[in-house]
Amino acid sequence: MDNMSVNPVRDKITNELIYLYNTGKLHHAYRTFGAHITEGGVQFTLWVPDVTAVRVAGDFNGWDTSSDECRLEQISDTGIYTGWISSASCGSRYKYEIELRDGRRILKADPFAFGAELRPGTASVITDISYEWGDSEWISRRESVNTFSSPMNIYELHLGSWRRHPAADAADSSEADADGFYNYREIASELIDYVKDMGYTHIEIMPVMEHPLDASWGYQVTGYYAPTARYGSPADFKYLMDRCHQEGIGVILDWVPGHFCPDEQGLANFNGGKLYESEIHPDWGTYKFDFSRTQVRSFLLSNAMFWLDEYHADGIRVDGVSSMLYLNFGVSDPSKRKFNRYGEETNLEAVDFLRELNYMVGTSYKGVFTVAEESSAWPMVTRPPEDGGLGFHYKWNMGWMNDTLEYMKTDFPYRSGCHNKLTFSLTYAYSENFILPLSHD
Repeated sequence: MDNMSVNPVRDKITNELIYLYNTGKLHHAYRTFGAHITEGGVQFTLWVPDVTAVRVAGDFNGWDTSSDECRLEQISDTGIYTGWISSASCGSRYKYEIELRDGRRILKADPFAFGAELRPGTASVITDISYEWGDSEWISRRESVNTFSSPMNIYELHLGSWRRHPAADAADSSEADADGFYNYREIASELIDYVKDMGYTHIEIMPVMEHPLDASWGYQVTGYYAPTARYGSPADFKYLMDRCHQEGIGVILDWVPGHFCPDEQGLANFNGGKLYESEIHPDWGTYKFDFSRTQVRSFLLSNAMFWLDEYHADGIRVDGVSSMLYLNFGVSDPSKRKFNRYGEETNLEAVDFLRELNYMVGTSYKGVFTVAEESSAWPMVTRPPEDGGLGFHYKWNMGWMNDTLEYMKTDFPYRSGCHNKLTFSLTYAYSENFILPLSHD
């Protein structure tokens, strides 16, 4: 094949694999679902139940789905559609054309796409994610490190605003788009020197997954398996991760499993109704994931493993855990409050999901850790699931952050009256394994 290699990740569709996916236990679904480059073409696989037909439209067929080759076949009545297209190739843009029961046809980006078109484009991109890593020494050393007893100093950043090309130079720079964004490779050379000079052991990157709106800082995702094209290709992002490891810097990725972007090309109303979502988030206008649907759990658990497997992430910081734990998070109208089967406000399915996530990560990778951004008084966030905890390694201490910032912004003559802001956290300091952020977002 010209300019194309076979993707290193590909599992055959077996009855066992379908069973695991449909029971929420498939932790490497990305090896099967999505667009996988094969000898002489591309294999497409999608889960979308209760529809009439699924076709693939893209650059390779002029976005015309009238030919038989672009139609995917359903495996029995599983809702899983698959097919091989010889004209498709690496770098081609594509979407799934989904024919609904009422005859309407909608275009959707691939939930498992490894690459995405640069915004404002919304198509998925057939992508070869193979890469020659040079961080084996780091990975080996990571396995022997006890993060609970080793110093950790984290530098949190948003790649798009940490540093940019001067506006005057952006138009003339082949390595910068109109926004002046640094490429992942440019960021690597400048960021690593900075964090090493400042004495940081880790960087934490705000969500790098593809998203349509810059102002969201990546917290409203449309492409969970695709590093955003704003800063380059998946290979470029792997280069950044690789370089950090080679220079002794760990990388924590922000991850957003609590809600997703409502844009029409994404997961919202994927089969014409609620498939991935349960309801609209009252605070953010996004969609909450439906953790009671087992296929959604397979999608998300596999996504966490994807960033650990394919991008060698050292930690995952789970965003908005509080919004996942409580059924009525953000609900102000008493008449709209919901309760579980025990008459409580706990989202039982979300709790089960988080416990499974943390058990999966903890038993799959030595030295890799999970962090909860959890701002309530939920007990035992960092205790093992078998002891009734959620199983996170660490909890982001938002209370400590807010108290210290309040103290620091108090005018000096009045600080004597609010020393409790600095001492209050001692009353609960040992209730969890805390990471203490000086600021956030």
